[in-house]
Amino acid sequence: MSSEGKHFSDRLQKALKDAGYSAYGPTELAHQFNVRFAGHPVSVHAARKWLMGEAIPTQDKIRVLAEWLVIPAEWLRFGGQDTHDGRPAAIDNTDPVYSRLIADVQRMDAHDRKLVFEFVRLVIRLKDQANSRSAAGGL
Repeated sequence: MSSEGKHFSDRLQKALKDAGYSAYGPTELAHQFNVRFAGHPVSVHAARKWLMGEAIPTQDKIRVLAEWLVIPAEWLRFGGQDTHDGRPAAIDNTDPVYSRLIADVQRMDAHDRKLVFEFVRLVIRLKDQANSRSAAGGL
């Protein structure tokens, strides 16, 4: 295990814990990741390697992990002095609406899941742009 892999693993495990997923093993991590990833699914073995610090995911996979866990992708991949303490609060996974939404999305085929994912990304991007304009106007 490389030092870089170990540090990545530590950050991933911290992010999972902070988001309320501390008990996730490689099987559940792979499952939850694959629900959110539009590309080729990752294996349980690959997820285990991420958790053990034996491998670091590619940048596209890091972006998906970061979006899911609501953390900066740069922090997840590289760490650094800046932590993700100031990030938005994690979704309350005990909320029945959230649970139902995830269950519904999981029943969709890969194409429809990708459409939902792209729609959510668009809504977030539009909200971020509106917030930026609002903040710029308040200067």
